[in-house]
Amino acid sequence: MNEFAELAHEVLNRCDQLGLISQSPGMVDRRYLTPQHRQANDLVAQWMQQAGMQTWQDAAGNQWGRYQSHNADAKTFVFGSHLDMVPNGGKYDGMLGVIAPLAVIQYCHDQGIRFPFHIDIVGFGDEEGTRFGSTLLGSRALTGRWQETWRDLRDKDQVSLPDALRNFGSSFENISQAKLDPCTLLGYLEVHIEQGPVLENQSLPVGWVTAIAGAKRYDIKVNGMAGHAGTVPMPLRQDAMTACSEMVLAIESIATEHAVVATVGRMDVKPGAVNVIPGEVAFSLDIRSEYDDMRDKALDAILLKLRDIANRRRVDLNWQMTHQANAVHCNPALSQTLAQAIELTGIKPLSLPSGAGHDAMAMDAICPVSMLFVRCKGGISHHPGESVTHADVQATLQVLQRFLDSYSQH
Repeated sequence: MNEFAELAHEVLNRCDQLGLISQSPGMVDRRYLTPQHRQANDLVAQWMQQAGMQTWQDAAGNQWGRYQSHNADAKTFVFGSHLDMVPNGGKYDGMLGVIAPLAVIQYCHDQGIRFPFHIDIVGFGDEEGTRFGSTLLGSRALTGRWQETWRDLRDKDQVSLPDALRNFGSSFENISQAKLDPCTLLGYLEVHIEQGPVLENQSLPVGWVTAIAGAKRYDIKVNGMAGHAGTVPMPLRQDAMTACSEMVLAIESIATEHAVVATVGRMDVKPGAVNVIPGEVAFSLDIRSEYDDMRDKALDAILLKLRDIANRRRVDLNWQMTHQANAVHCNPALSQTLAQAIELTGIKPLSLPSGAGHDAMAMDAICPVSMLFVRCKGGISHHPGESVTHADVQATLQVLQRFLDSYSQH
C-alpha cells in the first residue's frame, strides 16, 4: 500500500528525530525522568495529537495517547514500548514500538476508521534501568508492582528516585495513580526490533514471539592461592584463573547440551599482575530460557560441575543469585491473530522466542500480551549500528493494520 510506504518513511524520520534528543553529545543517550525524557514525551504527544489521539502523561512519567472508540464504555487494547535509551545505543530499540503503531493510528484517523475498542499507545519512561539500576520502572507502575524499596534508589549523581520524580512534576507517593484496572484491558502488543539474527538468517521482515525468556543471574567467586609466577611449580598451584577458565567452558558446553543460553559477561581477576598467579576471580553468570524448568535443570548441572572443578583444582567456590525473572509466554489467541496477520500480508509467519526482557513481561501481570519482532541488520542492538529498512517498517505497518482489522472482528 502506498500509504504505508509513505508512513514508513515518516516512522524512520521520527525515529531519527527522537534519536537526536540525548543528554550526551555525540551519542544516543536518554534516561528516565531527565529533561530529555520530558522533551521526548512532548514530541511524541504532539505526534499523537496529530493522529487524533487524546494525550496525557501518567504519574510514572509514561506518555499516553488514546484513539477513542465510538463506544465510550469500550475496553482498551494497548500498544507500546519504551522511549528511554542506553548510553551510546541505537535509535530503534523501544522507539520503533511506539512510533510504528502511531503511524497505523494516523492511517486509521486519515481514513476515518474506528474500532469497537479504544486503542492506547504508551511510551514507557523506563525499561532499560540505566539511570537507577532497576528495570521496567515505567511498565511496572501500571501493574501496581511499584516497590517501596525503590525509594532508596539513586543515580550516579546521588539523585534519589523520589527527588527525580518530584523534579519531573510527579511524586513517589502518587505512583499508584498510574495503576491500570485489568478489567478495562483487552490485551497488549509490543513491536520491537529482534535484537538478534534469526529473522535476518531466515530472510524475513517480521516474526511473532512465543515467549520472553526467564533469566537468572549469579555472582560467582573462586578463591585459590596467589603466588610467584616463576617459583611455584605447575602441579602445586591453586590458580583461580585456570579453574575459572575451565568453569566458563563447562558453562558453554552444558548450556548447549540443554538448549538454553548462558553467558559469562564479566570477570575480575586479582591481584591482576603479570607475574603473580591469580588468587581470586569473580565472574558473572546469566542463564536464560523460554522454559523455566529447562533453565533450572541446566543451572543445576552447571553448579554441580563448577563444584566438581573447584574440588579437583583445590579452590574455594561461592555463588550468590542476584536476579531472577520467570519466563512470560505470549497469549495464544493474540499470537494466532498476529500470525494470521503476518500471513495475510504475504509473509511466512515465523515464531521465535525473545531472549531479551521487554515491557511485555510486566504487562503480562494485568492483561494478555503478544510481541511482533522486526528484523534488524546483523541482529545489532544497544549500539549505534542498529538498523532497520524502509521495506521492513512498511511490512510492519501492514501487519499491524491487518491485526487490528482481524482483532476487531472477534
